[in-house]
Amino acid sequence: MQVAKKLINDRLFPLYCKQEIESISRLIFEKICGFSGLRLHLKQNETISAANLAQITDIINRLLQFEPIQYIFGETEFYGLIFKVNPGVLIPRPETEELVEWMINDYKQLAPTILDIGTGSGCIPIALLKNLPGASAVGWDISSEALAVAKENAKINHVDIDFQYVDILKTIYPAHKEAFDVIVSNPPYVTTSDRKLMHKNVIEWEPHIALFVPDNDALVFYRAIADVALHLLKSGGNLFLEINEKYGKEVSALLELKGFSNLILRKDINGKERMIKAELK
Repeated sequence: MQVAKKLINDRLFPLYCKQEIESISRLIFEKICGFSGLRLHLKQNETISAANLAQITDIINRLLQFEPIQYIFGETEFYGLIFKVNPGVLIPRPETEELVEWMINDYKQLAPTILDIGTGSGCIPIALLKNLPGASAVGWDISSEALAVAKENAKINHVDIDFQYVDILKTIYPAHKEAFDVIVSNPPYVTTSDRKLMHKNVIEWEPHIALFVPDNDALVFYRAIADVALHLLKSGGNLFLEINEKYGKEVSALLELKGFSNLILRKDINGKERMIKAELK
């Protein structure tokens, strides 16, 4: 194993930081060799087979092309659940887990009806249904590829969700008025000018349709989501949004202008304003 660890470290440094390399190493040894936790520590001096070493070398070569490790293995963990992922869907982020945690704490014992706009891998509604007994959910996306992945993830995690192809920038909503207790969305919010600040593993691999908005219309999806919520959210229902940390005040002002109240702008674990909750009276 020491040979494999040295190979990973020598080839990935300095393209990846020390913390990333350690995380990648643990994942590789777990997936390829079946070693994790204490067993990984105890197997430090064990010789890895030539076949496994070849697999590890192939993974390293893909990582050197900045392919995310989650896409290489075809899965990731989100809120304690396993999700299939591929370049047709965004890789779920920790800050989205914080948004899910907020919703779960607010809706315990309430069995809400939920709409997730821009569902991607389906991670948000699936995690909610696994933790809110009696809840039901609908997931919208404009990507047929993403919807296929979301349906597979719902099946893997044993929940029933109605996934639908919907373009929210159009004004025809395939549901009845006041159909949902809560609407949630993690829409595209990275401005085109911010692309230069992002890592190659995001820019070159993750779907741009789920990431970027034009510099001159950064709130385009938030306006559309607010209009959907005005049409489909029940009176007293809540809207939960993940946001660009730079636009907390702007999104809050937009929602207030649309008629939402009791706005809460919340910081993530890193102290960045990344989530908003708003109530429809």
